[in-house]
Amino acid sequence: MTEELMFRGALLYVLLQTIGTRKALALSAIAFGVYHWFSYGLFGNAFGMLIVFVSTGLMGWVWAYSFYKTSSMVLAIGLHLGWNFVYNLLSKGPLGYVWLKAQGGTQIDGWFSLVDFLMPIILVPLFYYWLVKYCFSGKNTVVSSSPPTLTTSA
Repeated sequence: MTEELMFRGALLYVLLQTIGTRKALALSAIAFGVYHWFSYGLFGNAFGMLIVFVSTGLMGWVWAYSFYKTSSMVLAIGLHLGWNFVYNLLSKGPLGYVWLKAQGGTQIDGWFSLVDFLMPIILVPLFYYWLVKYCFSGKNTVVSSSPPTLTTSA
């Protein structure tokens, strides 16, 4: 919930009002990806940082897009909680091995194993994007036609 409130509820909302949709979605996703370098303790591990940036950045973009598309945080929160449930409780996540304990594992030792490793990281966000784009319609009310103005009272 904290991530959703920070990245979609505050940052993305302000960015959509000030810099436009594409830049706002991209900047929110970039910030989300960089944030996960620190939350996963990967800062300094270049390969780990790249993988986490791509995977969490793509997910962050999809969740930002769902917020933009529906004008609500409900879908973004639901997708995020669903992903975290699967990642953290059914596989090896920050909590360690849980319900579906990995047996052995494989090293990334070539292009094929790298592609095999990256497929879920890329396919899940693409599926979510397709789901949001084609299954949720509605008029966006988050982005106003004019930027907000600040007023002061004397």
